[in-house]
Amino acid sequence: MEKNIAVKVENISKSFRLPVESTTSLKRTLVNYFKGIKGYREQQVLRDISFDVKKGDFFGIVGRNGSGKSTLLKIISQIYLPETGTVAINGKLVSFIELGVGFNPELTGKENVYLNGALLGFSVKEIDDMYQDIVNFAELHEFMNQKLKNYSSGMQVRLAFSVAIQAKSDILVLDEVLAVGDEAFQRKCNDYFMQAKKEKKTIILVTHSMEAVRKYCNRAMLIDKGKIKVIGTPDDVANQYSLDNVSQTGATTVIEEVEEVEEVVYVRDLKVTLNSEKLLDNENRLLKFQIAYDVVKDRQTYIAFSLMDIERNVWIYNDNSLNLMTSGVGEKSIEYQCNLQGINQCKLKLIVSVRGDNDEPFAIADSENSPIVIVSPSPSMDKSARMSSSGIMNRNGSWKV
Repeated sequence: MEKNIAVKVENISKSFRLPVESTTSLKRTLVNYFKGIKGYREQQVLRDISFDVKKGDFFGIVGRNGSGKSTLLKIISQIYLPETGTVAINGKLVSFIELGVGFNPELTGKENVYLNGALLGFSVKEIDDMYQDIVNFAELHEFMNQKLKNYSSGMQVRLAFSVAIQAKSDILVLDEVLAVGDEAFQRKCNDYFMQAKKEKKTIILVTHSMEAVRKYCNRAMLIDKGKIKVIGTPDDVANQYSLDNVSQTGATTVIEEVEEVEEVVYVRDLKVTLNSEKLLDNENRLLKFQIAYDVVKDRQTYIAFSLMDIERNVWIYNDNSLNLMTSGVGEKSIEYQCNLQGINQCKLKLIVSVRGDNDEPFAIADSENSPIVIVSPSPSMDKSARMSSSGIMNRNGSWKV
């Protein structure tokens, strides 16, 4: 293996046997055996996975639940053995994969630090030297002599993560550490990751946060159904992951107006069609879509819509066709386009409603099935521009010294 390679994975495959029939007697077991009934089915989790992580890489691994990410990390961490293929590790590796692994709930926090440190291969003297740094980072000074079973899950995460990062390993493997812990802990994680990136530490991070992939990683990989789908830049991987999770069509939720026991429906069959690309890159930020619906009772109607940033949970853009009010029954259709040039990288959900002349909503496109568009950052961004791209708007100011 080359000296600049920290982790090399070659042709890894892994499957598990899932029981489909429970046998409680020796007779049934023998009958099933001679009939060729296995009593289980093979679930192929990883299929011929090959990649390498260079020294100094902050390598992100993303994928939907069940895609094989955690199994891959456990193989890299030598918790699982692969059925085929090899994993080569160049240096000391420490993993933080599951809450509670390497800890005993009947021992105190302090005793668990020494236990976990011993499992990681450290001597008592080495743990003595880093003990105070572990406690300081975890901010659990008052609780180190309490049993771990009395800790909250957040406190356990802080302690486990503190041990992992203070271990001074060559390679750090982390699975969804950003999905747990309180806001203060996540800020500490952010500070640590930014410092680790600056110091060129080798880290493998599994996450569902595309913001984290873009912010910390210099390389990333997308796993889908046990296979590598994309491996490359964080933007390429994050965009593909977002596109894979985008719904293509809109559905309709009808808002009904009730007068005594009579049900009144004014609009049916609301459909939203995206006419532009789902991925809007830096060269083309023009969003286009078409709305069609059927008015079944004679009322004036207009369209109102919003674009919501899914990750920030804020409204980015709103507009309406109030000045183009329609009237009469029958099918209606209207098209819209706007330029999102001033918006930074984000994932936007299009939420559309049909409203009446007194602004009451007649129909709303289901938010879970409404079209989603991804605004992609420019691949030619320099370091300064990329650091400033986490805000909603593109920067347009100037500095003067």
